[in-house]
Amino acid sequence: MSSTKDMSTVQNATPFNGVAPSTTVRVTIVQSSTVYNDTPATIDKAEKYIVEAASKGAELVLFPEGFIGGYPRGFRFGLAVGVHNEEGRDEFRKYHASAIHVPGPEVARLADVARKNHVYLVMGAIEKEGYTLYCTVLFFSPQGQFLGKHRKLMPTSLERCIWGQGDGSTIPVYDTPIGKLGAAICWENRMPLYRTALYAKGIELYCAPTADGSKEWQSSMLHIAIEGGCFVLSACQFCQRKHFPDHPDYLFTDWYDDKEHDSIVSQGGSVIISPLGQVLAGPNFESEGLVTADIDLGDIARAKLYFDSVGHYSRPDVLHLTVNEYPRKSVTFVTKVEKAEDDSNK
Repeated sequence: MSSTKDMSTVQNATPFNGVAPSTTVRVTIVQSSTVYNDTPATIDKAEKYIVEAASKGAELVLFPEGFIGGYPRGFRFGLAVGVHNEEGRDEFRKYHASAIHVPGPEVARLADVARKNHVYLVMGAIEKEGYTLYCTVLFFSPQGQFLGKHRKLMPTSLERCIWGQGDGSTIPVYDTPIGKLGAAICWENRMPLYRTALYAKGIELYCAPTADGSKEWQSSMLHIAIEGGCFVLSACQFCQRKHFPDHPDYLFTDWYDDKEHDSIVSQGGSVIISPLGQVLAGPNFESEGLVTADIDLGDIARAKLYFDSVGHYSRPDVLHLTVNEYPRKSVTFVTKVEKAEDDSNK
């Protein structure tokens, strides 16, 4: 099905004769590898893919988890229980240097790229606040506006040694002309209460940037699409050993037995799935590239006729979720305000 740049705006018009129009949106996943230890080159690479996707009619472009800054697959940072070393500390210094401030110059550049190509952009990035890193998703509008971010709530396994935890203040769902847009990062997608929070916010374009390229991951994505009655876009990097810095201490789970530069380290598997459980594009386990589908937003209503997990198929009298959206700061400063002396007492 063809797509034009103003298609979503035109077809989101008021229903004619009481019949809602069927809105079609072209969405694209970029399945590619970070340029490690070189953030400017990574953004250059991202821009080339965004230009390509936009030239083919994409209105939404999604990148994998930690694309900017890099997902540190196989990195050990010299860590073991009760053990630290100088080499690991220096490895973290380089990783920290590749992370970005939010907001910051890299965010401004990405916003400009989204504007020039008139796309919604959802970008996985490693964010730094001081010397703490966060696995973050950044959202941009076609007008070049930085909409906001989501920080991963719970890093997985050894990720917890290098990334901080997000809080409830960054779990947005943005109401856009092409649908309600939000994200869950990697194994956050296994957290049923977090998924429920996104469903309650009305998510329709469920972005799932990940580092999990396993075949089992596909089952999770299919389940979420059906459970949430939403379109699921899962983006994973396709990486080969040659994409990573040389380091004898890296521990990869290769998909091939050989240790050559072309050995696959992260096999991708990016996929787009409809609310009806239909795989619309992907999964791609073969190479870097674009995964694109034309999605019919009418499928959301079609799916929710039978199941709406936070609507007609919920039982709030029995099961209820409370979400704390307050920012959680480790230090709060309360400044004493001196009361002005009353002139009448002089």
